[in-house]
Amino acid sequence: MALRLTPYLARSNGSSFRETGLRDAGLPILVFGTVTALLLTVAGGSQVFWSWSDDIAGTYQALAVVAMVLLIIPLLTLGASAARLAARRRDDRLASLRLLGADSATVVWMTVIESTVLAAVGALAGAGLYACMAPFLGLIQFRGQAIGSHAWLSVPSILGCVLAVCVLAAASAALGLRKVVVTPLGVRTRQTADGAHWVRGLIAAVVVVVGVVAMGMLSSFGAFIVIIAVMGGCFGLALLALNLMGPWILRLRASSQLKRAKRPEQLLAARTVLESPKESWRQVGGVAMTSFVGVFVGVGMAVADTMGTGADAEATLLVRDINTGVMITLLGSFLMVACSAGVNQAAAVLDRASTLVALDRVGMPRKLMVAARVKAVMSPLFLVAGISAAAAAVLVLPLTGAALLTQPVVILTIGGVFAAGFLLVRLAVAAGTAQISQVLARPERYASMDS
Repeated sequence: MALRLTPYLARSNGSSFRETGLRDAGLPILVFGTVTALLLTVAGGSQVFWSWSDDIAGTYQALAVVAMVLLIIPLLTLGASAARLAARRRDDRLASLRLLGADSATVVWMTVIESTVLAAVGALAGAGLYACMAPFLGLIQFRGQAIGSHAWLSVPSILGCVLAVCVLAAASAALGLRKVVVTPLGVRTRQTADGAHWVRGLIAAVVVVVGVVAMGMLSSFGAFIVIIAVMGGCFGLALLALNLMGPWILRLRASSQLKRAKRPEQLLAARTVLESPKESWRQVGGVAMTSFVGVFVGVGMAVADTMGTGADAEATLLVRDINTGVMITLLGSFLMVACSAGVNQAAAVLDRASTLVALDRVGMPRKLMVAARVKAVMSPLFLVAGISAAAAAVLVLPLTGAALLTQPVVILTIGGVFAAGFLLVRLAVAAGTAQISQVLARPERYASMDS
């Protein structure tokens, strides 16, 4: 039954698959392709470090673990967001199917099948993009020589990554269907609340404190592999904790802004965030993750600058490689922000298309819609970026000390990351708000999307 009904899920209101299915599928496929390409690039670029076994190889391996965690965790988070994006557009029709008598298993399988197919298409496209980038990746030099063939992953490794992306999509889609399966009438009538409990903030604070304690005890762990595992675990858990705490912070801030709102766009922006703090976090979470990475990039550059003074040949190569690594990490982080911001902004406008049409029909000026959209996204950016950077600084403080964190190169790097991240999100918001005019130009397509 699920296999027979799934192709019809792409159609709505009599529209063809070309009109609706491709439009709705394009955004998730784009994200899955980008995530897969970056995952394969990170894995291919870092595997060269594990082929070395001399005295300095451990330093490179530790740095590789840090870089991989700082990139892979946000990428997996972005992949999960893409899976939710693919499933979220079907919630109303799936809820209608439940009300018409479809059982929970059918609804779950329909969404899992669709999300997995989209993820597979995007992942295969991402693997093709990685194959195009691998020759150029092989030109990057570490320890005075190009990594060459080490940039190429084996076919089983590539297929394993594609399979992992598909599993991630299927799991995220199934988890996102809980409200449809449990309360189809609530979803169909827009009565399902998307809250963010204070427990999120408590868990995040505990994770950061535990991470700080663990980082301060690294020297007592003895075995080098244990030290690497603890470092990678601390950074990864801190990123996950920030992702968990973000919606709660946005909800608190929006509640405060709602009470102090004096202009219509302020009221609308606060209401938009409170309607779905998790969705609002996905629109700014990329900058928060990049701010976290930016602290480590700044610290890495400061360490390289300190080591470069009067260094021998081996240390000079290490300094050069550290600078190369932090630049690659920063570039990957910005690619993630650009993809996350662009896709989430476009998705947010399309998700609210019927609401925008209704507001236009009751006389709300389009400039007010745009102003409210911009304020809802840009207003919390500085707060979430600052909290993320502060968490990263606290985490590395036991290793670096306050003197290294306050060096000009660290502060300038963090400031540059903030500015670039804000610019990318603002450009994405501009592209998203441009879609408002497109939506209102064809109201007949979106006015009855929920019918």
